[in-house]
Amino acid sequence: LHTGKQLDGIWHTSIIVHKDEFFYGSGGISSCAPGGTLLGPPDSVVDLGNTEVTEEIFLEYLSSLGESMFRGESYNLFEHNCNTFSNEVAQFLTGRKIPSYITDLPAEVLATPFGQALRPLLDSIQIQPPGGNTFSRHNGQS
Repeated sequence: LHTGKQLDGIWHTSIIVHKDEFFYGSGGISSCAPGGTLLGPPDSVVDLGNTEVTEEIFLEYLSSLGESMFRGESYNLFEHNCNTFSNEVAQFLTGRKIPSYITDLPAEVLATPFGQALRPLLDSIQIQPPGGNTFSRHNGQS
């Protein structure tokens, strides 16, 4: 089976800022040392520039995201995934979006007959890369 379209992969993305890597999955927002999940080092890195946002403000922002838009139960492979999170956080930090070839991919898959046929199955998939720590502003004392 094929989608009728060349797909290089389904991208997992994360944001590295203030010496840590942050990502979103079905377990909510997680963090680790850069390249620290079992997925290993990234296939590619996109430099989105520098941020003026301090670590303290960033962690407060992440905490509020984790309690609102990016709770674990809000995860959806197509509509609300790691790339949605990376895009949101990138814009907060730098005013720049992540590349559209990443954010457009789910819609491109769903536009194919194959994607439509598999949608019920794909909607049920929960992805949480192992090796990260669930992010908590107060180190577990929430």
